[in-house]
This record gives sequence, structure tokens and C-alpha cells, in this order.
Amino acid sequence: MEETTRVNAPSSSCFADEAAYTCAKVVFNRQIADRSFRIRLECPAIAAAAVPGQFAMLRLPDRHDPLLARPLAFYDTFIGAEDDRPSGPPAARRYADFVYLAHGKFTSALRHAKAGDDVVLWGPLGNGFAAVPPADHLVLVAGGIGQTALLALGRERLGGAAYGPTAAPRAGRATLCWGARTAAMFGDADDFRAAGIEVRLATLDGTAGRPGTVIDLLEDLAADGGIPHPPGRTHVACCGPDGMMAAIAAWTDRRGISCHASLEAPMACGIGICFTCVARIRDEESGAWDYRRTCIEGPVFATTRIAWED
Repeated sequence: MEETTRVNAPSSSCFADEAAYTCAKVVFNRQIADRSFRIRLECPAIAAAAVPGQFAMLRLPDRHDPLLARPLAFYDTFIGAEDDRPSGPPAARRYADFVYLAHGKFTSALRHAKAGDDVVLWGPLGNGFAAVPPADHLVLVAGGIGQTALLALGRERLGGAAYGPTAAPRAGRATLCWGARTAAMFGDADDFRAAGIEVRLATLDGTAGRPGTVIDLLEDLAADGGIPHPPGRTHVACCGPDGMMAAIAAWTDRRGISCHASLEAPMACGIGICFTCVARIRDEESGAWDYRRTCIEGPVFATTRIAWED
């Protein structure tokens, strides 16, 4: 039986005060690409509440190095342990999937977790993609393993899955532009295709898709008529390295396209207490920037509000 408690945190628009704390069982933990793994956890209270773009804090029990938890974005949530696609009402979801890159102490240890092992987590946390406006064409842009934060958003906007208490606006079309160093870094791209999302790949070494970057993919999409001029109801949502997202922000701004980015920042608590995850965010009226916590005021922000590092 799952034991769940509630995390005490300041009230915020991202529901950090409603986050659940639980010890979840691993259903599977498998490698899907070079150093990339997908883990499924049984965590009904958390899976039922998660919406696209949110994250959870995970740590391994009885382990003190590293001592602190690490944030991982929700890949998707499921009713059954063997589901490939979400179905049914959100309240019935029992399982949550996360995709991670094994590169530090925590993720290198997490890769060895096996079915039946315990993982401590709390969530769902963050504001998610709720502010993404209605779009005729939703363009998802990922770098590295940034696709993790985008699958559920694409499924939701195409009507393939529902999350949360309110229905999200539908998109007529969704395209994933995904860039990586090499073909070996792409994992489970067929999940996007199965959801009805067009997939365009780019690699720096030319081993898969278009040789080049996600900016090249966006240029190709615009040249093919996928991003009209003027752009109309085209919207971009992106996740990946900061440099990539800054380039996307500049690209969309020049073309008058609205864009939201899911920031990746180191976190210690995930509920707004430690202030280790701050980002420079501009005030919408004055244009001046101040530090905002990506854990409770993000991680998703309109790119026009982010003061990107030079």
C-alpha cells in the first residue's frame, strides 16, 4: 500500500503546497539511447495530478551520496503498468514515466534500480505548460533529452490524452524538431509518431536526419510552409540546453512567434525554499528583470520574459 504525505510549502500557482511525498515502486528501468534511460514508477497520487511540463524530485532511499533529490520532468502518466499510451481519466493514472541521462552520481546510481526497488519522490511540481496558448500548429523543439518535457504536451493538444481538471485547447497539427550530437542519442522517438506528432531530427555529425541544429529544422519547417508568414496561430514550446533555447527565443522573436521554454536548473528542494534554481525573469510591464524560482514560478516561462545570459 502506498503511503503518501503532503509537502508543506508556500502557496503558489504551481500547487507546490499540494505536492505529494511518497515511496514508489520501480516497474521498469530500461535504456532507450546512449546513456539515456526510461524509468516507470508506481505513484498513484502523483501520477493522477501531473500535467504536461511539471516535474518531480527523486532520490534513492537510504543513500547519502548524493544527499539531495534531483528534478526529473514527467515524460507521461499511465493507468496500467504495461501501457504504451495514456488512456482514461487523469484521476485513474497510477504510473509515471521519467527519462534521464546517466551522467552524475544520482542518475548513474538510478540506472541500476530494478523492478521492485523503491524510489522516493515528491511532486508534481512546477507550473507546466498551462500558459501555452491555443495554436493551429504546435511546434515542439528539443535538444538532447529535452523531449522528455514535451511528449505529454503534444498528446494533450492533439486530443490524444487529458491531464488535470480542465480541458486544454486543441492544436490542428504538432511537429517535433529534435536535435542531438549523434543518432545514438535519440530514444523512443516513435512515441511522438504514435501520438500523431510529425518528427524531424537533426544531428551535428549528420548520422540521423538533417545535418545541423534545431534552428536548421525550424528554417526548413518555415520554408516548407509549416510556419507561415505571418505566423498566425503558430506556437513553439522548447526544452534543452540554455544556449539552444536562447537561440530559439531569438529566432521566434524575429518572426513574431510566441514561444515558451522549460528551463533546466539545479534544484535542492523543488518547493521554493532553497533558492538554488533562480533564473533572471523580466517583469512584463517594466521590462526590468529579477530572480525567480524555476521550481515554483517556472520551470516554464514565455521566452520574451527570460533574460538570457550573454
